[in-house]
Amino acid sequence: MEATSRLRWLRIPALILAGLVGWAAFVFFATIHDWWRTPIAPRGDGQAFAAAARVMAEQRLRGNLAMVVIDRGRVVGHHYASVDAEEPIGPDTIFQVASISKWVTAWGVLSLVDRGLVDLDAPVERYLTRWRLPPSDIDHGGVTVRRLLSHTAGLVDGLGYAGFEDPNRVQPLEASLARAADSGPGRDGVVRVGLEPGAQWRYSGGGYTVLQLLIEEVSGLSFAEYMRGEVLQPLGMLRSAYGFDDVIADELAAHYANGVRVPHRHFTAQAAAALHTTVSDVTRFFAAHLEGPDGEPPGRGVISERSLSEMVTPHESQFGLGIWGLGPLLYGPVFGSPRVVGHDGFNAPGISSTARLDLRDGAGIIVLSSGDPLLAPDLGSAWVYHHIGSQDVIALSAGLGRMVTLIAVGTVAILAVATAAALTGRARRRRRM
Repeated sequence: MEATSRLRWLRIPALILAGLVGWAAFVFFATIHDWWRTPIAPRGDGQAFAAAARVMAEQRLRGNLAMVVIDRGRVVGHHYASVDAEEPIGPDTIFQVASISKWVTAWGVLSLVDRGLVDLDAPVERYLTRWRLPPSDIDHGGVTVRRLLSHTAGLVDGLGYAGFEDPNRVQPLEASLARAADSGPGRDGVVRVGLEPGAQWRYSGGGYTVLQLLIEEVSGLSFAEYMRGEVLQPLGMLRSAYGFDDVIADELAAHYANGVRVPHRHFTAQAAAALHTTVSDVTRFFAAHLEGPDGEPPGRGVISERSLSEMVTPHESQFGLGIWGLGPLLYGPVFGSPRVVGHDGFNAPGISSTARLDLRDGAGIIVLSSGDPLLAPDLGSAWVYHHIGSQDVIALSAGLGRMVTLIAVGTVAILAVATAAALTGRARRRRRM
């Protein structure tokens, strides 16, 4: 009798533990696969997604928009729209795309690496003469090119460049690195080392401005000239340019913020924020990551296949999730090798862009817009969920707090029910006695 009673009491903690583990597993997988979310189109049907995304875009249109949905390397849907009926928007309309600039800039840096002119793991200051990192108590030898590309160099600027409405106020590059006059709210604009390099991920627009200087110092050309001649033109991105000097003015989309037309911004930090491009050119950029129809190698000779592989390999993780390569974000899937890579772009007062590509099958989405600051990333997130059946890791990392809260609430509830059941059972046994 005593042995039976002991077994019963051992069984109760086991059941409680199983309940806790089961609840945690349920919440974890529900969060990853976003079971409480309704997909906007059936998985695997790119044309249906394009149609649904068009409806979503029209409902939130507050400016200009160009969107392309790609399935197996082929455009299966597109949408071009403007709040101004007089402004034509099309596949060759030029948009300012904010931080998508960084992904393309990474190709410029890696092209120098492939030529043997830059070592990924060398201190970046080896190549700089016009500006140096401000003195600190941290060894700057760890601020390498690789870490700048992956936002792990220990820089704490947090930039975020706002740009200048007046082109005459654009700073020289060295002055901007010393203290950016167009830094976002709450930032002092100084590019400096504040963390041990390699210790943690910290987004740094300033790191890409350092890489802009690197390209200029090593190549002997302006950043915009080098990128035009060595990256954009060889990839067939003939309407794309960094800065305004080479932009075809009558093909440039007007800039909107919440439905109101606003001036375009000019940037010193071109590598971080100033790419102007079209959905047609970004489609060509996507194609360059894959083998071509006639056997052209990934990288198209601009960068090597080895560098391209390095670019899309996780170089930093958050919560155990690989989130960043050498330039692009790694959107998913959560487990296994990254397949969906790309970058979002946001600049106040209204730029919203995303470019996400599945390296396995050539599917993707490109959204270039202004007006609604969250439209492009929301469409990009919806596409990732539609395409791979789970959240992208950026949305997932943002939702981990909710996951922990749900697990905690469930744990408290399970323990409360178990305690109440145990007390009820004990009371019943006492009444029997």
